[in-house]
Amino acid sequence: MLAVTPLDPPFAAAVAGLDLRAPLDAAAHDALAAAMARYGVLVLRGQFIDDAQHMAFSARLGPLERSREADRPNHRMRLGNEYMIDVSNVGLDGRALPRDDFRRVSAIANRLWHVDSSYKDYPATWSLLSARSVPAAGGDTEFADCAAAYEALDDAMKARIAPLEGVHSIATGRAALGFTDFTPEERAALPPKRHPLVRTLADGRRSLFIGAHVGEIVGLPIAEARILLADLTEHATQRRFVHAHRWRDGDLVMWDNRRTMHRGRAYDMDLPRDIRRTTLSDRDYGPSPVA
Repeated sequence: MLAVTPLDPPFAAAVAGLDLRAPLDAAAHDALAAAMARYGVLVLRGQFIDDAQHMAFSARLGPLERSREADRPNHRMRLGNEYMIDVSNVGLDGRALPRDDFRRVSAIANRLWHVDSSYKDYPATWSLLSARSVPAAGGDTEFADCAAAYEALDDAMKARIAPLEGVHSIATGRAALGFTDFTPEERAALPPKRHPLVRTLADGRRSLFIGAHVGEIVGLPIAEARILLADLTEHATQRRFVHAHRWRDGDLVMWDNRRTMHRGRAYDMDLPRDIRRTTLSDRDYGPSPVA
């Protein structure tokens, strides 16, 4: 039987009573779906799964999205599956990537507050990150409750941002850290997308839709847009809105990208860290075209 225990702050919860090596039956699926609807982050410890089990569990919950690595010409994907997203720092030999490898450089941007796949036609719903092998120290993942943060805004700010749309691009956060090594094929596959700055969730609550992928706001000068985005991010990432997860081997953490932002924290990148993600696509949500 599924046991759900709220964590601190209580938009995150620990889930016990599931073994993801076995198929998810209807009762477990319904209980997990209810927990997913209630919380923004779910933590499942001791899930020592392989890629096939990870993908089978994820596909039971929704449609999987492709890794953007699949659009990089002549790149040999370590995991060999375009729906299993490699967010590790290891190469084909199992060793930590060298300091100048594009994957290691690009992955540093994960330490900025962001929302997975906000730059795609259909932003992500849930992400499911599995720790296969992690260093003993560092590398925590922090989650910010953007729904609670929105509710804590004053009425004047809510009115100000209600009609606004942000322009999301994978290049925005990377460029802020000096990474510009995107191929023409990658840029063509992921052009900028426009999405509301405030999303309405399934339960009627509203949530900020911000993060490092947002570099512009439609109709505002760049400087005004970026200071507003910085102010909103600072507000949403106050300690009272943030849950920090300390990883152990076998952890699987799921989160709702429609309600949260997240970021990775620093660790010794010369030590191998093997973590793998599936991401569910929100195919019912359509973007606004960028003029």
